[in-house]
Amino acid sequence: MASATIKVLTFGKSSLVILATDEDREGEAIAYHLAFLLDLNGKKEYQRIVFHEITKSAIDQALKNPRKIDMNLVDAQQTRRILDRIVGYKLSPFLWKKVARGLSAGRVQSVTVRLVVEREREIENFVPQEYWSIAALLQKSEKEFEALLNKRDDKTIPKLGIKTKEETDKIVKDLKGAEYKVINIERKEIKRNPLPPFATSTLQQESWKRFHFPARFTMQVAQQLYERGFITYHRTDSLNLSDQSLFSAKKFITAEYGKEYWAGFLRRYRAKGRVQEAHEAIRPTYPDKTPESVKLDQN
Repeated sequence: MASATIKVLTFGKSSLVILATDEDREGEAIAYHLAFLLDLNGKKEYQRIVFHEITKSAIDQALKNPRKIDMNLVDAQQTRRILDRIVGYKLSPFLWKKVARGLSAGRVQSVTVRLVVEREREIENFVPQEYWSIAALLQKSEKEFEALLNKRDDKTIPKLGIKTKEETDKIVKDLKGAEYKVINIERKEIKRNPLPPFATSTLQQESWKRFHFPARFTMQVAQQLYERGFITYHRTDSLNLSDQSLFSAKKFITAEYGKEYWAGFLRRYRAKGRVQEAHEAIRPTYPDKTPESVKLDQN
């Protein structure tokens, strides 16, 4: 299939070839190798375009802003590929001899395995401590509220202060039948910031927490949503959002919920550590499309 496509592009009558692979290192390298195979620098004109969502506006914008292949990204991909082989090709055979055949080592996975092992050792070495907390369910004028015991004899009880069931039972016995009095009510405003938009890792984590979906199934669903133009590209480590998407979100929020639900500014997030940020964060491409209007394959 791929070789047939290359033949059509090589010997066909097209005067222009558009390379629309991903904007990350791998995508840039694929565009570079396609340009080489098709001899685009010598025979045909080509344009390199990038877009992060399959929508008409995004593709139109990409076509209006073509660029050349970024050789810095291509070189970065080639360097990463060489490092993968230097590490993996040497360590994997060693594992076959010393541990078991079929095992593999790598520049990334070996470090990850070490982190997992270190965490597991911390868990194994953890010594649990017994402690108790005491709360009372109180009622006044048909209104119930819970009060947590944090002081005894005018002394603050630390988190691990009540250590045994016997001590707990004694305190509960003393508290039964006691008179309780509300001496102060304090009201204060609490500011809560929304969570940052999804990257691939946080999407998978939240999907497991809420629905117990395995990572592979989550990515299958995300792939369908992306291919149908409902979300931006779902393999990303970026927290960036385009200005256009932020203004679209503002328009939807004010129209659907009212101006009081709009923060009054465009909220932006920065990713931590060294990330490529070749794509936007994962977000809906059309905020006004409700979940009820999205139909996905069941398998």
